[in-house]
Amino acid sequence: MKPFLRSQLERYAQRLSELDFLLSREDIMADMKQFMALSREHAEVTQIAGRYVRYQQREADLAAAQEMLADADMAEMAREEIDAARADIGTLEAELQRLLLPRDPDDARNAFLEIRAGTGGDESALFAGDLLRMYTRFAESQGWKAELLSESPSELGGFKEVVLRVEGDSVYGQLRFESGGHRVQRVPATETQGRIHTSACTVAVLPEPDEAQAVQINPADLRIDTFRASGAGGQHINKTDSAVRITHIPTGIVAECQDDRSQHRNKAKALQVLSARIQEKERSEQAAKDAAMRKGLIGSGDRSDRIRTYNFPQGRLTDHRINLTLYKLGFIMEGDLREVVQALQHAREAEQLAELEVTA
Repeated sequence: MKPFLRSQLERYAQRLSELDFLLSREDIMADMKQFMALSREHAEVTQIAGRYVRYQQREADLAAAQEMLADADMAEMAREEIDAARADIGTLEAELQRLLLPRDPDDARNAFLEIRAGTGGDESALFAGDLLRMYTRFAESQGWKAELLSESPSELGGFKEVVLRVEGDSVYGQLRFESGGHRVQRVPATETQGRIHTSACTVAVLPEPDEAQAVQINPADLRIDTFRASGAGGQHINKTDSAVRITHIPTGIVAECQDDRSQHRNKAKALQVLSARIQEKERSEQAAKDAAMRKGLIGSGDRSDRIRTYNFPQGRLTDHRINLTLYKLGFIMEGDLREVVQALQHAREAEQLAELEVTA
């Protein structure tokens, strides 16, 4: 184990002793707020410190087994124990590395997923529809709930823009790396000569703000418009002005919702999306001030602004950020995104670990 990791783990072991003492004091219950905070910290520290104790035990077992090799009668048993201990040590070290990484509190949140057609006209809109299906299928496979908030259908099918709310366990943490430009290479349904076209869509994933932490919006800064919904929904939804569009005048940010028959409920959902977009704008501006070199989530929609390419003739998906190439595009478009999502998460963990080592 690297020295900087071991030193951090030693600090956790020391902190666990301190927390045990603090929680054993008779006067701790007098301040329930402090008691709850210490209890939560104790649970987190115990998980890490407990894993470290197990790691140290297996290190001791390995050392003892290596000493047993000198005894011919015990050598075979010693070799088996050495193999088992080394395997356990490797697994425990990987777990400890992940546990030590800084956690983004937004990772546990629900998310808004926005897909917009970019370069490519009708084919781009059709691909936006394919991406919507892919993410909806993935959400179903994860046991999440995907709710369509707004849609702007194109004439030949697909969407110019569509917004989903995805609810479930750690939605934002798993989908956050989908933000960026998605490029598709294939023969469009409208192509008569069999030529491969290149089109692009942009995807943005925004964490749903916590009500207590949501940005405060002055009602005077809002322009609220109502209109008839453009999507499917039966006679009622298309005959009443139930859809709502809200514009935040100071920033020009717009959000709309049209999925519900109730104008009141559509307004509430549109305000949620608007709050998430304003919060993301503030987060991005702060990151820029901190020289974080972070690109915007939406991107320009141009062919060159891409994080991923979907090549249908070759059945290939390539994520350009981590040089990942998979020849299982058919399965991926049906929602099998697990391998892609996990690879991106592991790459981020490796970056975080490298940052920890530099700052240690």
